[in-house]
Amino acid sequence: MGKLEGKVAVITGGAGGIGRGMATAFAKEGAKVVIVDLNEEMGKQTVKDLQVHQEDCTFIQFNLMEHDKLHTIIDQVISKYGRLDVLVNNAHASRQLPFEETTKELLDLSFNTGFYPTFYLMQAALPHLKETKGKIINFASGAGINGDRNQASYAAAKEAIRAISRVAANEFGKFGVNVNLISPIANSEGVQQWAKEQPEYYNRMLSNIPLGRLGDPEEDIGRVAVFLASEDSNYISGQTIMVDGGATKLR
Repeated sequence: MGKLEGKVAVITGGAGGIGRGMATAFAKEGAKVVIVDLNEEMGKQTVKDLQVHQEDCTFIQFNLMEHDKLHTIIDQVISKYGRLDVLVNNAHASRQLPFEETTKELLDLSFNTGFYPTFYLMQAALPHLKETKGKIINFASGAGINGDRNQASYAAAKEAIRAISRVAANEFGKFGVNVNLISPIANSEGVQQWAKEQPEYYNRMLSNIPLGRLGDPEEDIGRVAVFLASEDSNYISGQTIMVDGGATKLR
């Protein structure tokens, strides 16, 4: 049996990149994975690929900026599977510009796709996670922790996510619900595009990784997510796990 056998996991932004890597790692460990993504074509293809490992996987097409409807994602999962064990808030969109060029529209994009969906999905999922003593995995970023240049809107939303995750860890612990964060560096499609657009900054980032490479979305990030979703992490909560090849050392 896999580490996640019988568990139901929701992964936002699961159709590509890190989300797809985690979904694959989860399915290989026996989880029934529900992918939530705006991209219908990629989402359906990802589920088809996951079914090689776990037949009972599902795709929900959804625009995470529809905040008042986010609860329906959880409703659909409970209607189909009758339970929820893991919520992974991975989706996030933003644009990189210098601080002085960052507008309210760019701040809104980052918070509306990252922070608010994370917050509202945690609220909607909590009653069901109480029943399973489940896990929440949110996503942080070195951009926020280190204050990376040109990342004002993204860094702000990511640090806000870290803040509510710590609050939730303190409040949800009495229910046996764990809340942790992953702060990754991974060879995703987004990073590959960024490398083309800002090669100098990308190369500087790569040179600061002691292990000398980008993480693999499935083998590196996905395996840590499996750990945080499994019984192996039952005594860990409120923590930011740096899965970045040693680039950032938290104190």
